[in-house]
Amino acid sequence: MNEATQVDQKERLVTARVVSTSMEKTISVRVERMVKHPVYGKYIRRSTKMLAHDEANECRVGDTVTITPCRPLSKRKSWRVTAVVERAAGAAEAGAEA
Repeated sequence: MNEATQVDQKERLVTARVVSTSMEKTISVRVERMVKHPVYGKYIRRSTKMLAHDEANECRVGDTVTITPCRPLSKRKSWRVTAVVERAAGAAEAGAEA
């Protein structure tokens, strides 16, 4: 029981926005965070771009997804898509046309 509790605590979920889906079973996501400026105290938006594995090719540009770390699948890809939190506006029409 103790091991199961530790596994739940170690799971890291990150919410990100899909930027590109031009690769096969891979999406590019942008994770944004707010950082306080050390001198002026103003909050600044910082972002990190990373690759995530999308097994079903279900994500579209503009979707909000939840990703979690996994073993390295390629040189830059070590995240996988857990769930699609929110579809982008107009994503249903784009999927129907394809």
